[in-house]
Amino acid sequence: MIAAIKKAGINRVLWVGGAGWLEVKPGVRVVDSPDLPSWMRPGSVATIDALDQLRKEPELDWSYLSPSAELEPGQRAERFRLGNDRLSVDAKGKSEISIQDYAVAMIDELERPRMSGGALR
Repeated sequence: MIAAIKKAGINRVLWVGGAGWLEVKPGVRVVDSPDLPSWMRPGSVATIDALDQLRKEPELDWSYLSPSAELEPGQRAERFRLGNDRLSVDAKGKSEISIQDYAVAMIDELERPRMSGGALR
């Protein structure tokens, strides 16, 4: 996909990834956790690979959005937080965002890039 993006002359890329690369504790990623269902592991590994490839592309202006661990339809909370390399959790230990809020975060990043050339959580 990256080669096709470059061939098409597209310079700005918003990549929707997964939470698999995020750490649940220092040195332990979501994908490495025994709590991750085995059916999710291949998709997590694929999105981590995509992120690794993006990081090697100095010609592209890119942002990689990782949702919370739980991404479900729901009410628009009209707020979300940007994180770092750690899985964001609330006071109860839950990591969730509605599809509606995630869509708004994506559009916000397209219109007003904050994490250009880096990952956005």
